[in-house]
Amino acid sequence: MGVLWEHFALGFSALLPVVNPFGTALVFLGLVGLQPPAVYKSLARQIAINMVLFFAVIELIGSYLLSFFGVSISIVQFAGGMVVASIGWSMLNQPDSDKEKETAGAQAASQDGSESWSTKTFYPLMFPITAGPGCLVVMLTLSAHAGGSTLTENVLARTGLMIAVLVLAVLVYWCYGYAPQITSKIAPSTVQGIQRVIAFILLCIGVQISWNGLEKLLKPLIDHHA
Repeated sequence: MGVLWEHFALGFSALLPVVNPFGTALVFLGLVGLQPPAVYKSLARQIAINMVLFFAVIELIGSYLLSFFGVSISIVQFAGGMVVASIGWSMLNQPDSDKEKETAGAQAASQDGSESWSTKTFYPLMFPITAGPGCLVVMLTLSAHAGGSTLTENVLARTGLMIAVLVLAVLVYWCYGYAPQITSKIAPSTVQGIQRVIAFILLCIGVQISWNGLEKLLKPLIDHHA
């Protein structure tokens, strides 16, 4: 059982900073906008379930899938980073909502809020907002590290990683489902300001992820000509 808890601690500590449920809850709130509480909880539940399935697939067949299509981790970082950066850019340039827009949004939310976002719980709400390319790289690395010398150790290690994923999914559900309540005591102008800062940080994260992938792609060429 020591192997199980060792890989649980390793997986949780490695994935928590890149998933960042509390920080991405603000991004989620900015994207979804003004919706009834039931919509937030419904979306949060679907996102959490999708996240668990996403990590489970990565752990089991992620490396084989990338090899089958001939896609390197560097390409995943570069392309995924551009997607994250584009989402951050669109949020950064999103116009501020006034009271009339909020009222209209509240009236329309009860009719089509759930329907309009239910088809987006995997992309972009789960990937790449909640679990982005960084999570993909981290999970692939953890999965490779989980290979034990015996079948029992291998199973325990991978079980530990999935327990860490389940705990993170619970945190994501709580933070996303109660995002309006978490920010309810903050003035709307302050929330908008925080969302702008988060959007800029998301843009920077996307650029950084892309740069990391591009740097690895260019390094062999630079070394070759050096």
